Amino acid sequence: MYAEQLARAIQLRTENKKQASNQLLLQMIEQYPNDAVVHYQCAWSFDVLGEELKAVPYYEKAIKLGLSGADLEGAFLGLGSTYRTLGEYEKSEQVFLQGIALFPTNKALQVFYAMTLYNLQQHHQAMELLLQCLADTTTDDEILRYQKAIHFYASQLDKVWK
Repeated sequence: MYAEQLARAIQLRTENKKQASNQLLLQMIEQYPNDAVVHYQCAWSFDVLGEELKAVPYYEKAIKLGLSGADLEGAFLGLGSTYRTLGEYEKSEQVFLQGIALFPTNKALQVFYAMTLYNLQQHHQAMELLLQCLADTTTDDEILRYQKAIHFYASQLDKVWK
């Protein structure tokens, strides 16, 4: 029953039936109050509805309940991004730093963290992180041609050579 319900809720979300998905996930929370995956999916469902404030406690509980793997990566990204959109930049930063510590190769976490750095007026660090991510992940031949230079200059944007 659990697996079928969860699959149905996710299918409803992919079919753009966001409200129905959310309602099913809220019912599942009642049935499975200590299930990390259900809390994560419920948080996600509030995010896609544009109800970020309602998503926060579900993300937090999913992480606290021991979410793992790709779902945990997604929860850190979702929670950090949600805090950012709510103007809770310091909380966003803490979540992203935790997520990046656990998943240091996840470039999406780093890119969303760069947005938070921007909001925290840490423009230099944000730009450096974005340039590093771009240089590390691009398949664009023109950018790849200058990959070493991008890496070199990313941390020295304010330096002037005379």
